[in-house]
Amino acid sequence: MRRYLFPVLMGVIGVAVLTSLGFWQLDRMEEKRVYLDEMEARIANAPVPLPDVPEEGRDKFQAVLAEGRFTGEYLEVLAGQKGASPGVMVIEAFQLANGRRIMVQRGFVEEEARAVPRPPHEATVAGNLHWPADTGSSTPPPDERTGLWFARDVPAMAAKLNTEPTLIVAREPTGDGIAPMPVDTSGIPNNHWGYAIQWFLLAATWAGMTLFLLWRIRTRKV
Repeated sequence: MRRYLFPVLMGVIGVAVLTSLGFWQLDRMEEKRVYLDEMEARIANAPVPLPDVPEEGRDKFQAVLAEGRFTGEYLEVLAGQKGASPGVMVIEAFQLANGRRIMVQRGFVEEEARAVPRPPHEATVAGNLHWPADTGSSTPPPDERTGLWFARDVPAMAAKLNTEPTLIVAREPTGDGIAPMPVDTSGIPNNHWGYAIQWFLLAATWAGMTLFLLWRIRTRKV
């Protein structure tokens, strides 16, 4: 019996670990579903006035309405859209009637239209509050020569534009031929069901290999 002990122990531990990873993925799938449902509900809500002090945990994706003036101070972030030529995402300083300065992600402009003037003008912006997490350790800093940014970084952009770190992603056109890039859930996949199936199949394979090994041990000639 001693010769069966180690294979059985490894088999039980392996199946337990792989099965637990499968159930963990099922839990993550449910958490992601709840998160996406909450995100879609906030996006679809009727717009509310911009909070005095927006908070990410409470207000992320909240639909808001803001009246004020585009100042003509903007940043361009490298971006692309399906069916369009390469271009940039325009993020511009927006001054409210009470003097507050925030940022508005106005949307996408194709490369050939970047030089079209975008003068300051009054506007009403309908959109969603957002704190995008685009940057990572491999994200390069803005190009010093062209001023082009490679990812959205709300605090850094706010410091550059001299605004508060509040970003509204416009969901309706704001003029100047800029196509809005509204917040949605299409870019947030929920693939955890597939991952769970993979872990469960690995657990079944591990169990099968363990049984095969035990059979080989049993039939081996002493």
